[in-house]
Amino acid sequence: MLAGPSQDRFVLEPIAKTQAELKARFTQPQIDILEKLNRRDREHLVRADPPVPGMVVPTTWEEELAYSLFPQEWPAVAGHPKFIVVHQPMQAFGAYESGKLVRWGPVSTGRRETPTPSGLFNLTWRSRKRTSTDNEAWVLEWYFNFVNSRGVSFHQFELPGYAASHACARMLQRDAQWLYEWGDQWVLSADKRSVEVAGTPVLILGEFAHGTPAPWTDTKTLQSPLELTYAPKQ
Repeated sequence: MLAGPSQDRFVLEPIAKTQAELKARFTQPQIDILEKLNRRDREHLVRADPPVPGMVVPTTWEEELAYSLFPQEWPAVAGHPKFIVVHQPMQAFGAYESGKLVRWGPVSTGRRETPTPSGLFNLTWRSRKRTSTDNEAWVLEWYFNFVNSRGVSFHQFELPGYAASHACARMLQRDAQWLYEWGDQWVLSADKRSVEVAGTPVLILGEFAHGTPAPWTDTKTLQSPLELTYAPKQ
């Protein structure tokens, strides 16, 4: 280990050099958790580009919600049946039902040239599979739009461990599929010109600090829950 055992909930271990080594060291459920903690999908867990000080590993293995930096309860959104928050500095999303956290996971939001916009949005429409308008070779599965005018959405795509998208919020396949089935679409008027019922709220917080060390690789940072800011309309 690169950091010795302590009271910390996480340590840094050497990055596995191959998928075979990764599977020899960890079970499949443990690798699922490592993907979330390190903001990298399985392929990128063995690829340290850009370099990181090590792989974040919990000192004890628990269920996934136990590792979330999002608060387990968020009173400010208790009035919403469903609410999604994306914390760009930590490259993670949290999903709440009546103020209680029900799921969290990693994201890869917009790169420096095409940032993901911050602010309050709503889920609009979804598609099981779409072809990217930026590159026809990119197939976007479990697509759920939240900025209709710009085509910004949640969808499954590779997670390299930093903000690398064209403004969308990339997700692990299992998280994207879950959100696709869990989130509520908008309801449009008969003429499709106005929104009669808005979809699930989506709050995008902060900006990703490009060119700086990933904060989730700092085991001390991982000890403190995120402070979320949201002012419900009165």
